[in-house]
Amino acid sequence: MAGSASVLSLSPLYCNRAFHNAKPSSSFQNRLSFTCFSSKKKLGFTDQILDYIEGGPKLRKWYGAPDILEKDGDELNEDAASEENEVRDAVLVTDGDNEIGQMIILQLIVKRLRVKALVKDKRVAMEAFGAYVEVEISLAGDLKEKIFLKKAFRGVRAVICPVEGSLYNIDGWKGVQNVILLSKLSVYRELSGIQAIMNSYTRKLAEEDEDAVKASGVPYTIIRTGVLKNTPGGQQGFCFDEGCASKGSLSKEDAAFICVEALDNAPQNGLLFEVVNGDEKVSDWKKCFADLIERST
Repeated sequence: MAGSASVLSLSPLYCNRAFHNAKPSSSFQNRLSFTCFSSKKKLGFTDQILDYIEGGPKLRKWYGAPDILEKDGDELNEDAASEENEVRDAVLVTDGDNEIGQMIILQLIVKRLRVKALVKDKRVAMEAFGAYVEVEISLAGDLKEKIFLKKAFRGVRAVICPVEGSLYNIDGWKGVQNVILLSKLSVYRELSGIQAIMNSYTRKLAEEDEDAVKASGVPYTIIRTGVLKNTPGGQQGFCFDEGCASKGSLSKEDAAFICVEALDNAPQNGLLFEVVNGDEKVSDWKKCFADLIERST
């Protein structure tokens, strides 16, 4: 995907401060409209996360993040040996501009995980998160640029892809231990007539993404959802039946939540399952994923 790009690296402490102090532009506020609900309505899960993060100074000690350290040129030009020995503790979200991508980032922050996100607009990202983020700019303005991607994947242990077409240079995923792909392929395959024609390109991207992840050699979890809706998460159950994704729907907040839960429940090789909102209540996600892995074998 061509175009200007940057890597947004978020530590828990920095994000807490940024959300507390930053004054987003009107354009970014519009893009985050999913977090704004009437006070008369019950807050959605994403709103609760934002309220939690915005607790301010009282939470900063709890986050326990390190101070910002200056990086000199030698650190930025690490040799191959040091890269092989580096600590891989970051989760990379491949589309931080996407609505679900932003929901995933918020939930990762609350889990006190180190977060990196690919974003297209540095200015918007800086306005949203303030000066407490580390931004690396693609020299060629191209997400296929090897130098840029080498920096983007530095220290990354897991990758979450929230939207089709956001997989980049899988050949360079050396050291990545897990990849999670949110896929709407079942929805696209169910379309017919003019809708099928209009979504033919996104369907192709979804098919290519799934094929690429399966062939990557990296343990993967492909989560095929139904139609994604702007409804509050955490208020409905789920259905994991085969074929459910082509007929049902799933809250975007629930989709983001499942992606984050998948981080701690990686399969040995690969897992593909379908999910929509339904009647099944899940209280133990570790057991739920174990059952899904067993069913897939």
